[in-house]
Amino acid sequence: MRLDVGLRFANYATFAALFVTGVIWLAADQLKTSTHGEMWQTVAANTLMVHGMIGMIALLLLGAMVPVHIWRSWRAGKNLISGSIMVAVNAVLIVTASGLYYAGSDLLRTFVADVHVAAGLALPALIVTHIVLGRRARTQVTERAPMGLREPLVTARQQ
Repeated sequence: MRLDVGLRFANYATFAALFVTGVIWLAADQLKTSTHGEMWQTVAANTLMVHGMIGMIALLLLGAMVPVHIWRSWRAGKNLISGSIMVAVNAVLIVTASGLYYAGSDLLRTFVADVHVAAGLALPALIVTHIVLGRRARTQVTERAPMGLREPLVTARQQ
């Protein structure tokens, strides 16, 4: 269930931007106590705002993925394990992002932050794994089909 080019590019760009801004924030947050701490505090605050705004775009894209990719793939029984892991990790990121914003206790906030960072750092590897497994499965199906029965790829827009 290959994504339409526009949706695929939007997802790649958005999640790459989330990863980059998250890593920059993580580094800047660690440097807040250095000799140039005030500058790093500003970088951390601004990066976190951008990260949050991009996160809202990611929520829209994830919502768009449900009918055009997730449900169709689930019904077709394709890439279920890595797809389920992708849904679960994104759900953890959404819940922990909310927890970072609303957590009242410092202990809970620290735990939620650690989970969010770990899931965010793991996500690029999970995305690549999901894509590779999906492409491998699609290639295997195409190779096993008799030559006359091979169908061209159909995007979600064409269906």
